Amino acid sequence: MNFKITDKIKYIGVNDRTIDLFESQYAVPNGISYNSYIIEDEKTVIMDTVDKRATNEWLENIEKSLGKKDIDYLVISHLEPDHSANIQLLAQMYPNMQIILNQKTESMMNQFFDIDLKNRYIIVKEGDIIDIGCHKLQFFMAPMVHWPEVMVTYEQTEKVLFTADGFGKFGTLDTEEEWTKEARRYYFNIVGKYGMQVQQLLKKVSSLDIKMICPLHGPILKENLEYYINKYDIWSSYEAEEEGILIAYNSIHGNTRKAVEKLEKILKEEGSNKIIVKDLSRDDMSEIVSDAFKYDKLIIATPTYDAGLFPTTEKFLRHLKHKNYQNRRIGLIENGSWAPMAAKCMKDIIKDFKNIILCDTIVTIKSTLNDSSEKLVRSLVNEILSK
Repeated sequence: MNFKITDKIKYIGVNDRTIDLFESQYAVPNGISYNSYIIEDEKTVIMDTVDKRATNEWLENIEKSLGKKDIDYLVISHLEPDHSANIQLLAQMYPNMQIILNQKTESMMNQFFDIDLKNRYIIVKEGDIIDIGCHKLQFFMAPMVHWPEVMVTYEQTEKVLFTADGFGKFGTLDTEEEWTKEARRYYFNIVGKYGMQVQQLLKKVSSLDIKMICPLHGPILKENLEYYINKYDIWSSYEAEEEGILIAYNSIHGNTRKAVEKLEKILKEEGSNKIIVKDLSRDDMSEIVSDAFKYDKLIIATPTYDAGLFPTTEKFLRHLKHKNYQNRRIGLIENGSWAPMAAKCMKDIIKDFKNIILCDTIVTIKSTLNDSSEKLVRSLVNEILSK
């Protein structure tokens, strides 16, 4: 793709609908975009390269935009290969091009490339400004959002913030869908562990007059920027976006699923308006993780398996732990025909979560739901809904 963002800033990124798994783990049914930009002024600047999957189309976009014109600078915001794969190639094609990067990026370059480009480096630090004519590029370090070398760039004249992986989204640019769902799934599965670092970055840029956000994945954000920034503030604070209950379950022979159906019915009878039910074995795990962060309550229902947790239940909880899940109310339902152990195993993982209210009522089902265990379900509902 090749189009104008402003008179002087062009998009030269590439949509990739051939990819099935982003980072070899996240399903992307609508593909992904690898975003790259050109700023044309007295000096010509490329903002990041693209994944090797998109090299040819990206080079064509550059040629369409620049023709025989030289490139003065390449800015490296993030060294992950889906954005940096073509640094060496571009440096060889444009031998006069200088490379703008920070000290941490410089220390990592030889891990990815077998060419010595040090004599072409311009190493920037926090707050540095490079004047390219009418446009001025100011750099802010964003370590661990979500790699240690990440930095963002603020173009002072047109007030554009180039945010690396921040404000990214799954899906190609020509995918017609609401931003928030796939941006949330992207955030919590890619960046989510580093909420504190995202908060620090938001504070750094809060005083900037931002008119446009240009991420390395997903659409350019031009309107209602307060909405997107507010979402990032909520997500990186680990606060719930909405009141609601996610029920995440596994069921081997259908009996735990029947208990979940009863649970859902009772919750609705008690006035719960937002209940989301996800099958941990069949529904997309990254979406379930995203939903867990979206809502303020979580109930996990799972059978005991090999005297421990059902594998996808353990996977789910490990994902939540890894992404710093916190500030929620959690209820537990276990099933076991002779030696129920699932609740104990879940608690062993949940104990490391921060600021969790774990319901005292543990629902234990012996094979199938009966009057006794249904009473426990009702008790759990009362507790999960209590203020």
